[in-house]
Formats: sequence, structure tokens, C-alpha cells
Amino acid sequence: MNKTFADQVIEFNRNLTYTGKLPKGFAVLNPYLDNPETMEVMQKFYYKYYDDSNKRKFIVGINPSRHGAGVTGVPFTDTKRLETVCGITMNSARTHEVSSVFMYDMIAEYGGADLFYQDVYINSPFPLAIVRKTKNGWLNANYYDDKELFESVKDFMIDSLKQHISLNLDTSEVFILGKKNAEFISKLNKEARLFDTMTVLEHPRYIQQYKSKEKQLYIDKYILALKK
Repeated sequence: MNKTFADQVIEFNRNLTYTGKLPKGFAVLNPYLDNPETMEVMQKFYYKYYDDSNKRKFIVGINPSRHGAGVTGVPFTDTKRLETVCGITMNSARTHEVSSVFMYDMIAEYGGADLFYQDVYINSPFPLAIVRKTKNGWLNANYYDDKELFESVKDFMIDSLKQHISLNLDTSEVFILGKKNAEFISKLNKEARLFDTMTVLEHPRYIQQYKSKEKQLYIDKYILALKK
């Protein structure tokens, strides 16, 4: 029997490990190893929305935050949205993520989670959470925050993007979240020729933090880009 989109994503997540080098002061968190319930809720999510073989558009984030996908295993989905929108409860953690608020407001206007996830798949080129040691403890980091970090994870990211594409994603146009993210994905794309066209959208965290008064404009921009 052919594997569904859900089967393949779950298998990808189940086998996800990063064994490469990292510069001093950085670490990678794997939510699937750190919390057994993450694996459970992630599987419920993908079987609920992706149990088919549809071709989907691809939204590319940066890398999971430790309060969003770093806990739930679902990109841009904190435990609040997982429960209230997707109907999946996570008992071992309670998280609120700023990006998740914007994403699910946009999804509601798109037509709801069923319709959105039928059309769109979201993931990150580096699909595990990265943290950086600071005086105040470990904080979220982006794969592009440090030149040496990017060089360390670059090959892993290309391989990861190729695996996502193999799920049955439309590579004629990819939607990149964040301008700086797009600069680096563009470098990977030149090297590996993954996508034909790149459309850049402002990152949900940036919108929520700095452009909240114009939020509707950005929601419209997302929907126009994805539905054209």
C-alpha cells in the first residue's frame, strides 16, 4: 500500500537526528526525543490533516522555536492552537507562541485548518530547535545567526529540504517566511536547485511584534500569495 503524505512526514520526524558539528555555545533540541507526548500529538495532527497524497504548496520557516514546534512537533503551532483549533490536547506542556497567533488567525481567514492544510505544508530547512547559551541561560537561535553555524548545518538543511520536497510538494513556487531567511534559502537554492520561484512573506513573529496594527494587511498578503 502506498504511504500517505502523513505517513511520510511522521517517518521523517521519527528518524530526525542531527549528528553534525556545531560551533561552541550552540545546541540542538529534538522535541521527539525530549518528550514522548510530542511524537503522539504530532502523529495525531498529521493523520488528521494530511492522510492523503495531495500535492501541496510549501511554506518554509527558519527553524522551530522551543515554544512552538519545539514542543508540539507541529510548525507554528503552540499547545493553545493545537487544542482550540486542531482539537488535539497536549497534557505534558502548555505553550504560547507569538508566531502561532498570527498563523492561526491567517488560517481562519483562509477558510480554516482543514482547507489550509489540504493545500499547504509548512516546515523548516533546519527542522529542529536551535538554542544559544547566553548569560541568562539558553535562548532561541536562528540557523543564520552565526556564519559558522550556517556552514555547519548547510548540508543537513539541503538534505532536509530535499526530503520535504519528496513528500509531493509543488516546487514551482516556494513561500519563504522572513527576508533574512530568504537570503540564505536563496544560497541553498543556487547550490541545490530546489525551487523555480521564491516568494518572500514577512515572518509571523515580525508581524505580531512590530506590525500588529497592520496585521490584516499581512493576512491578506499571505492569502493572496497562497491562493493565486
